[in-house]
Amino acid sequence: MSDLTHDYEQAGFRGRLGFGQRRALLVVDIVRAYLDPASPLYAAVEEAAASAGRIVEAARDTGVPVVFTRVEYAPGLQDGGVFARKVPALHVFETGSPLGDFPDDPAPQPGEVVVTKQYASAFFGTSLASTLVAFGVDSVIIVGFSTSGCVRATATDACQYGLVPIVVRDAVGDRDPAPHEANLFDLDAKYADVVSEDEVLNALRAFAPADDDRTV
Repeated sequence: MSDLTHDYEQAGFRGRLGFGQRRALLVVDIVRAYLDPASPLYAAVEEAAASAGRIVEAARDTGVPVVFTRVEYAPGLQDGGVFARKVPALHVFETGSPLGDFPDDPAPQPGEVVVTKQYASAFFGTSLASTLVAFGVDSVIIVGFSTSGCVRATATDACQYGLVPIVVRDAVGDRDPAPHEANLFDLDAKYADVVSEDEVLNALRAFAPADDDRTV
């Protein structure tokens, strides 16, 4: 254990929340903008996307609802507000841009919820909270991009909505290791449980309901 981790634990941080009783998987902005080297937002996060794909498959196999998010702006970023002024690269998400599309894997299947957003948190200005309440979940497993941006904002809001946020270390990514690691540390200290892909896959299999109990 590092001195920093020990210091935080001694001060009363890094409590464990667990996986809850009923989970949903939230796939945050895994879109081509972060996976296409020609994109200004390219982040070299292919391994994280592959990890997320395996978790999506496991969630579907075990009856856990999967919700995808994506970003889309009106032409000229008219609905982007201050966020779009601060990050001009968000123009890649204007309506019609292929960089806003999902990759082949992971991608939504027919019937799965897709939440379209304009700001960092998947909860802000969207129907996500109402959808999760309707699902009856008490915790959200979070994968996607970027760790320091939309993943962090979404996990923090999940905590503030009374949902246990579970951030999968292997299945989130950022354009640089420094903000990635710093934000994972801070999330794990204050707002979420940060866990490995293996931990999530084992938990999903352990909590899988019987076939006749798989209802949303």
